[in-house]
Amino acid sequence: MTGVIAERPGTGLASELEPRLAEHRRELTGYCYRMLGSAFDAEDAVQETMVRAWRSLDRLQGSGALRSWMYRIATNVCLDALDGRKRRALPVDLSEESSAPIEASLDGVLPDGAWVEPALDRQVLPVGGDPADLAVQKESVRLAFVAALQFLPARQRAVLILRDVLRWKADEVAGLLETSVAAVNSALQRARATLAAQQAAAQPARPEVAADQTELLDRYLDAFSRYDIEALVALLHEDAVMDMPPYAMWLRSSADIGTWLGGPGAECRGSHVVPLELNGNPAFAQWRPSGPGGSFEPWSITALEFGVDGRVTRMTAFLDTRLFDLFDLPRNPSPSPR
Repeated sequence: MTGVIAERPGTGLASELEPRLAEHRRELTGYCYRMLGSAFDAEDAVQETMVRAWRSLDRLQGSGALRSWMYRIATNVCLDALDGRKRRALPVDLSEESSAPIEASLDGVLPDGAWVEPALDRQVLPVGGDPADLAVQKESVRLAFVAALQFLPARQRAVLILRDVLRWKADEVAGLLETSVAAVNSALQRARATLAAQQAAAQPARPEVAADQTELLDRYLDAFSRYDIEALVALLHEDAVMDMPPYAMWLRSSADIGTWLGGPGAECRGSHVVPLELNGNPAFAQWRPSGPGGSFEPWSITALEFGVDGRVTRMTAFLDTRLFDLFDLPRNPSPSPR
């Protein structure tokens, strides 16, 4: 189909395109999430993209160009959002390792918007497709990678995501950014160099377990549900890291984590947990029995990373109960007795 779509929203070709706009929501959310480092900001950016797209459908040059046109709008929305904003980072990069007594470890709070926020796999990753492509997509939403992306200038970030993650051609990216192929290739080269330097400077990550991690998560959740500190510590690598944004504190070592779980964290005893897939890794949602009559209330969304030995190397508990609404999780579940 060629030519300019002249109909206003709600009539003719414009109304026929409405479901196609919605079809692109998941991939656009993934793109905006990598750009912005926040599931909330990504959701807002995609909503703004949809509004701008719907209001300007008469400018679309042929329905076949819909996907690239929407990516152009989304890119502009993200560039506007990033203008003048400080980069997000992992909590361990925002404060010193806790040296205070475990009981006093929750005194400091990070400023709002300082840390990279989590995203559900089903909201940012494609369904089906080539397994190799899906593996690349999963790697590109891991918390450490998204945090590394935030070191890049906004336009370089867009170029790298479009070229290396989404596999766009250089001329396609040049058209989207209204620049030259040479400029895109130059930006990509600089972005790759910066990303490599940043990843080299960071503490080397332990290789992820290649096999299905469902059983490992089940073992962890079983120990957590029973709040068996000894069993939990046995499932942690000896130099495992735990952080809990918005709190600035973070701990390194299974011994300190076990001490914390048995001290300030003891209020998590008796929690209800549900497994999740978060940022390409296993995770879980947690409700504490802190409501009236011991009813369950939202507490945290916790991301886990497992090392090659099958033990947890990193656990990040995001204590932002707004995530329960964003992830379509119930506020007050009534689980069946175990």
